[in-house]
Amino acid sequence: MLKIFGEKSSVNLRTITGISAITAFSLLTGCQTLPSTMPKANHATKTPMDTSAGNPLTARMPVIDRQGRIAYVEEQGAGAAKISTLYSIRPDGSDRQLIDQLNGYIYAPAWSADGQMLVYSKQVARQSPKIYIYDRNSNTQNLIVNAEGSNLSASFSPDGQKLLYSSTVGGNADIYEMRLSDGHTKQLTTLASTEVQPSYASDGQSFVYTSDKVRAGRPSIYRYHFATGKATLIPTAGYAASPQLSLNGQYLAYLNGRKAAVMTLATRQVVNLAETGLDEPARLSPSAQYAVYPTKLSQVSGQSGSSLVIHSLAGNSSYAISSKTGGVVRSPIWSR
Repeated sequence: MLKIFGEKSSVNLRTITGISAITAFSLLTGCQTLPSTMPKANHATKTPMDTSAGNPLTARMPVIDRQGRIAYVEEQGAGAAKISTLYSIRPDGSDRQLIDQLNGYIYAPAWSADGQMLVYSKQVARQSPKIYIYDRNSNTQNLIVNAEGSNLSASFSPDGQKLLYSSTVGGNADIYEMRLSDGHTKQLTTLASTEVQPSYASDGQSFVYTSDKVRAGRPSIYRYHFATGKATLIPTAGYAASPQLSLNGQYLAYLNGRKAAVMTLATRQVVNLAETGLDEPARLSPSAQYAVYPTKLSQVSGQSGSSLVIHSLAGNSSYAISSKTGGVVRSPIWSR
């Protein structure tokens, strides 16, 4: 049974608002393997095809990708008039389903390993972000983390029994792990710097996250190992944030400066997929043969608003899925 973690802190809190705790760096405003030959880094990405053409890429997808769903957020309006809608959709652009909608912000959805639960943060006017879990089986949303401060970027453990998330409940942005059965919570990072955007590895033995502990406002990506309680740097060039490991553990999707990028961890080879115009990362499909990312402008002829782009990492080809309402598309995540 899911329970709410909502104890209030007596510590003076530093409220963080916006997309994710990465705004503390100036943004804080929230298996099958890849073929051995990856595209050359910094290649010119082909123009995505219109989804109405039938998505030829989808037919070639591994079943684990094709049968999954992509959750994403669509935004309309600004300020007090902001409307955020959380959808899920099939990778071919069909069967778009509304999960949640509110006058405010929805941040950073993330699927459970079985694809039956979706965790995300919601923020309404004059309140800090809170974490909810949507259950596909019961079609219900449950408030899970109601602590004071900003609660963002939640990630399910591989067995679905725990959550990682970042929170400013202690006055600083740190990473916490919560047991869903009883709400027991452990603080994992205690530095004076900003530690945010945690994401479990598929074996549950580590997680990746973003920190500016070396230089304030200049984030890097680290890997925290549960066995030792220590973190190691994943070397990147310059600004790096919003990490996600592939299910096979071989690849890292992240925000490389202002570009959605994928790194091969063994060789450190980086493929920059696109500058999205939204400072959003790519997210890998379950097979790690495809990536999805949002773009600021529509990639579909005759459609307004932004788009989701599905990109084949092996073939350097893409297709686009238009927004439903002509709004700005953000935070796509691909389930099994």
